[in-house]
Amino acid sequence: MAKKPSDRQVQTEQLQDDLRHLSDTVEELVNATAKDASSEMRDLRERAEQRLKDTRARVEARGEQLYTGTRDSLTQQADCCDRYVRDNPWTSVGIGAAAGVVVGLLLGRR
Repeated sequence: MAKKPSDRQVQTEQLQDDLRHLSDTVEELVNATAKDASSEMRDLRERAEQRLKDTRARVEARGEQLYTGTRDSLTQQADCCDRYVRDNPWTSVGIGAAAGVVVGLLLGRR
């Protein structure tokens, strides 16, 4: 069965395509500069600027999505942990003590 690509993979591929297009446009711009054709230069510059703006906007939007998603996930996980500790205080104390003993033993070996 074929695996469905995750949203992260699709977005990564899209970002790679955007950066590839931007790189191609910049390369065309450099090659056109060597020819010194002014109307061709102006068109390529406009295309490069537009692609750069589009790519920058996508990268900023994706960064904001990642930040928001990570923040929401961490908040949810912290709330879940807090509820567990409040519902099971002695179990939580036992887990903390056991973790402390393990860390103490590991550090004591050195």
